[in-house]
Amino acid sequence: MNEFNSGTQATVLLLFTTLVTVTLLMCVMAGPDRDDLENFYTGYLKLTPFRNGLAIAGDYISAATVLSTTGIVALTGYDGYVLAVSTALSLVLLMFLLAEPLRNAGRFTMGDVLARTMPGRAVRVAACVVTLSATLPFLVVQLSGAGSLLTFILDLPHVTGARTVCIVIVGTLMIIYAALGGMRGTALIQMIKIVILLGTSTAVGALVLNRFDWSPGAMLRAAQHGSGAGSAFLQQGLELGTSTSERLDFIGLQITVVLGVACLPHITMRLYSAQDVPAVRRSMSWAVGTVTTFCLLVIVMGTGAAALVGSRSIAEADPQGRTSVLMLSQLLGGAPGSMATTLVYSAVAGMVFITLLSSVAGMTLAAASSLAHDLFAHAMRRGQAQPRTEMTVAAWTSVAVGAVAIGLSILVQNWNVGVLTTLAFCMGASAVAPALTYSLFWRGFTRTGLLAALYGGAACVLLLLVFSKAVSGTPAAVFPNADFALFPLQSTGLVSVPFGYLAGWLGSRLDHRRRAADSREHRRLYEESEARLLAAAE
Repeated sequence: MNEFNSGTQATVLLLFTTLVTVTLLMCVMAGPDRDDLENFYTGYLKLTPFRNGLAIAGDYISAATVLSTTGIVALTGYDGYVLAVSTALSLVLLMFLLAEPLRNAGRFTMGDVLARTMPGRAVRVAACVVTLSATLPFLVVQLSGAGSLLTFILDLPHVTGARTVCIVIVGTLMIIYAALGGMRGTALIQMIKIVILLGTSTAVGALVLNRFDWSPGAMLRAAQHGSGAGSAFLQQGLELGTSTSERLDFIGLQITVVLGVACLPHITMRLYSAQDVPAVRRSMSWAVGTVTTFCLLVIVMGTGAAALVGSRSIAEADPQGRTSVLMLSQLLGGAPGSMATTLVYSAVAGMVFITLLSSVAGMTLAAASSLAHDLFAHAMRRGQAQPRTEMTVAAWTSVAVGAVAIGLSILVQNWNVGVLTTLAFCMGASAVAPALTYSLFWRGFTRTGLLAALYGGAACVLLLLVFSKAVSGTPAAVFPNADFALFPLQSTGLVSVPFGYLAGWLGSRLDHRRRAADSREHRRLYEESEARLLAAAE
């Protein structure tokens, strides 16, 4: 269904070239000095709440949200609606529970928050390990998807060589953005991305509703027919099934999304760039409003794709439905090859392209920052590294993280990498969320409890996921021809999230009994900073 002519292809290439040129120029202009850590990690805290809110929303809305969630809505209806709403709820939870304490407790990375009352090499190393475990899988998903999507957009042969070239191009740009731009440069890219994203999605949503005379009811009826599922399109079950275990799996997935997405390190890192607590509060208000609006547009676009393109055609082009919004754009302009079709398709293609670039740049920056700041500057140099040295390490770790991500993405480009998205979300919900909430709100939390929450939650996720139905035992699994599934669910959230919290609590209680003196010291340090942490008192 990817009907191309030379005019459309030339327009798309021109748009891509313009976006790359403009964003690279802005990254270079906004990039920090070589010895200016404050600028590299926080952009001097100079972003206004509105701009910082757009940057947070830009980091939060990844290519997976734009493409995969839209595809899930188109293929599964009600289940996709719930996923879109859960995505918005996750940011609301971050706003009300963690945003202000994180801004008060943090400096540059998640390791700074966790080491606030529990300084030491072990805490920094654990923070870095979990940051990489949550960020790198998500980065690989974005890059491996970039290969398939760009070959579709540019009408290239869908072969391994073409996809590999696309992955390398996007990955190289990703490294440049993160290494040169720092927090301020990537924030500018996120702002450009969110403006393009909202503008294009609003236009596509309006065109979809116009096809049905602005009647949501008519659109839903057409989507039921186009999906081939009839009334089941508006009922739970098309995504994972309707049996008891499948319903539990669905609930676990939603819990994982709500708790895990907003706790991913590249999201929380944005909060440290707010000027003060009132600024972070206003920034989060802008971010929540932006993300909620976009999730509503995702529902409209996904439903419109089911109604106008048809779920069967979408699944034939991509079983995960990631090309649904592109296929929808080809129908909204009228006749194939017309000027209107070229404009609509080019706008959507540009939206997808800038989303891919900005998403991977933010994740690369978060991973490189943790390696340079937590592992090198504090764990290895015990906080004595010179700013210029740390900046150099941050730049080279951006290159290293990017190179590893590119290599892994090329290696797994023919796999069903959706399991890596689940892995990232589960890491956020089962390891990062317990560590942050205990560290910020529990006086009795100790170093042993922190390490138990981080390593225990991460190990539980890895163990359960390897032996889950997402990896083997089903046609949609990573290894469909093997069956070593011992865990009956595809998402680990129902088990790993309680396990992460339990590990943190149990580790702290046992630590209190064994080392009462150290535990009292942790409690004293927490109480000294409690007023500023929770109430922003001087």
